Amino acid sequence: MTVSVVLFTSDLRLHDHPPLRAALDAAEETVPLFVLDPGVEAAGFGAPNRRAFLADCLQDLDAALRDRGGRLVVRTGDPADVVREVMAATDAREVHVAAGVSGYAARREQRLRETVEAAGGLLRVHDAVVTALPPGAVTPQGSDHFAVFTPYHRRWAEQRLRGPLAAPRKVRVPRDAGSDPVPTRAAVTGVSPGLTEGGERAGRARASRWLRGHLAGYEDGHDDLPGDLTSRLSPHLHFGTLSATELVHRARKAGGPGAEAFVRQLCWRDFHHQVLAARPGAATGDYRTKHDHWRTGAGADRDVAAWKAGRTGYPAVDAAMRQLAHEGWMHNRGRLLAASFLTKTLYIDWRTGARHFLDLLVDGDLANNQLNWQWAAGTGTDTRPGRVLNPVRQGRRHDPDGVYVRRWVPELAGLTGAAVHEPWKLAASERARYDYPEPIVELADGLDRFRAARGKD
Repeated sequence: MTVSVVLFTSDLRLHDHPPLRAALDAAEETVPLFVLDPGVEAAGFGAPNRRAFLADCLQDLDAALRDRGGRLVVRTGDPADVVREVMAATDAREVHVAAGVSGYAARREQRLRETVEAAGGLLRVHDAVVTALPPGAVTPQGSDHFAVFTPYHRRWAEQRLRGPLAAPRKVRVPRDAGSDPVPTRAAVTGVSPGLTEGGERAGRARASRWLRGHLAGYEDGHDDLPGDLTSRLSPHLHFGTLSATELVHRARKAGGPGAEAFVRQLCWRDFHHQVLAARPGAATGDYRTKHDHWRTGAGADRDVAAWKAGRTGYPAVDAAMRQLAHEGWMHNRGRLLAASFLTKTLYIDWRTGARHFLDLLVDGDLANNQLNWQWAAGTGTDTRPGRVLNPVRQGRRHDPDGVYVRRWVPELAGLTGAAVHEPWKLAASERARYDYPEPIVELADGLDRFRAARGKD
């Protein structure tokens, strides 16, 4: 009886899964394997919200495999060591895995290759599983990656993506493939109370509802903070319970300006992945414009604490930060606003904000989180690195009636309309009625400081 192994990583689904299809085609039996890697925890990426969502995903994947006569094999340890053990126990000779883009993924792949080949087996790494287009599939002349989004998008849109694969009908798993218990969300502590449900079934259901009901209005409404017309599919893309390739095909089939705008966002995701694949150091270091004069010290620490707590005195920023704490997710416009405020108005190192987001975001994807933070901070791929988002203007533009602010900053619920964005303009006697802080910095002062610091760098 021939046996293959498919190692699931950031691709926790059965639909449109090239490594799984190849593993099933290569052998009579297949081991669907997921490894709980202590190295991920040691690197600081084991945030409670993502562990809880991951548990949902693994439970759902196991159930879907059991519906097809199989089961998920879960082990704990170094992935290469676990794969070697599974190969020895089942006499497997092929191992299939999706390609990753981070430095950690590259090291894991190298260890897997060495281990599998030492055991007399073959490692097959599959592209276009985590992203719609593989990193490096399109490159500009004279470089190994695109550093600016617009020309990347132009080339990306010209490419023909592979067609989505159907989920398998049958999966046969060898008896000798022993498994640890599948994790459960209930075993994870410190989870945000409003964290969404994980798993392929939940992801596909959400995608179908959103594509059917909200895609048409996405182009005009995706920045609307209270309307929240964003897809909220980013956690499912991060864990791979949804295929980016399949989403592109489904959106394009639906057509219209909303579809084009949504596919453009999926292209942004691929763009960041190809940047990180080419420059893995961008996960921790400035990608393009190096800044050396970030604020530090007691005053900076107090400002960071106020920003994390949603107590900066700027309601739109505070609403976004409180949504993050409650849901483990934040509206995209809120992310841009919160990041610009921390890095440019407060002039705090982008890594401080990126780390806090990774501590809470259920969709805490290394490529997108780090490179979006760098874009906001002016150290990354933004072609206008000096732009500064004004939180008052942003609030008035994207939350004109203050609905989003009042939802997340209940202290200001008594204020009506756009006045909620500038509570410091109330009379002193009226301000005393609200348990809300004064602004921790004047916007003009923050702008002057940012410009002065940039002049030193």
